[in-house]
Amino acid sequence: MTSKPGILADRAIGALFGGGQLKSEVMLDKDQIQPASLDLRLGGKAIRVRASFMPGRGHTVAEKLERLTLHEIDLENGAVLETGCVYIVPLMESLDLPPEISASANPKSSTGRLDIFTRVMVDYAQEFDKVPAGYKGQLYLEISPRTFPIIVRRGSRLSQIRFRTGHALLGESELFDLHKAETLVASDMPNVSGGGIALSIDLQGSGPQGLIGYRGKHHTSVIDVDRKDAHDVLDFWEPLYSRGRDELILDPDEFYILVSNEAVHVPPLYAAEMTPYDPLVGEFRVHYAGFFDPGFGHAPAGGSGSRAVLEVRSHEVPFILEHGQVIGRLVYEHMQERPDGLYGTGLGSNYQAQGLKLSKHFRLPE
Repeated sequence: MTSKPGILADRAIGALFGGGQLKSEVMLDKDQIQPASLDLRLGGKAIRVRASFMPGRGHTVAEKLERLTLHEIDLENGAVLETGCVYIVPLMESLDLPPEISASANPKSSTGRLDIFTRVMVDYAQEFDKVPAGYKGQLYLEISPRTFPIIVRRGSRLSQIRFRTGHALLGESELFDLHKAETLVASDMPNVSGGGIALSIDLQGSGPQGLIGYRGKHHTSVIDVDRKDAHDVLDFWEPLYSRGRDELILDPDEFYILVSNEAVHVPPLYAAEMTPYDPLVGEFRVHYAGFFDPGFGHAPAGGSGSRAVLEVRSHEVPFILEHGQVIGRLVYEHMQERPDGLYGTGLGSNYQAQGLKLSKHFRLPE
């Protein structure tokens, strides 16, 4: 494994297992290692807790659970996790990282598109989804379904983790140069600031009616997170159309699936991430699932024209989105090396060359 700054690629992630720095209760699934990340699997039980919590500098997660546990749920044969409840699940993977390697986590794309709020926790943590360099111990996942009740089981994958050494983030001048060479977003005049490159919203839509997105329905049946093409779209989603208005009013606490106006490209030697909600762009939250793997939108990997699907919530007040409005920024990081496999090349990637697309769990009406 090279020691230069960067995100660890698939081969190096596999080497972590070989060297005992990354451990699991059982063998890895064959598709668990992605080009720049590892899917994390749920363990055999979910613990219903009174409220979300942070372990804090002086406590392990287990110590906090002794005080906050309401009851345990067996996941071996599958179980329903209800909306509005908070669950903690010990993961099948654990870490014994060397001092030069840290990690960060994010929901998988399909998790975010189902409005499942997930965050990885570690012992003594003061931040969610962050694993300090040299961490040794268990990984836990906080799960709180927001819109739809879900069925999960031991081995279900809701989150993913990236490993890095050193400072791999591209500065603004590097981003400009990379965009000139590789066209990171389909824009003649890229908006680069705050360490990232801006994405805007498409509210003109596609098709004869101008489909611009979907709004989640309430009081639906359950969604099995491990079943593809199992649910009818219209049972869970209300389609939204532009009708020539090029704007959308976000209702407070409703959940929307929208799409970026620009196509996105992540070259093979880089990884990208959607930055968290920025209060400067409006009173809404964009994009649960922040990781974009090397090869996303890369033409040789079959990804030309791939756009970013956005999971959006408005908070507190109604908010008007207009076509072309900036809704988030992508930050790019160096890979340590080119991955053996790129996103979309035989990896079972569900969202390469995507436009507006719901999660893999839904089938379109016939």
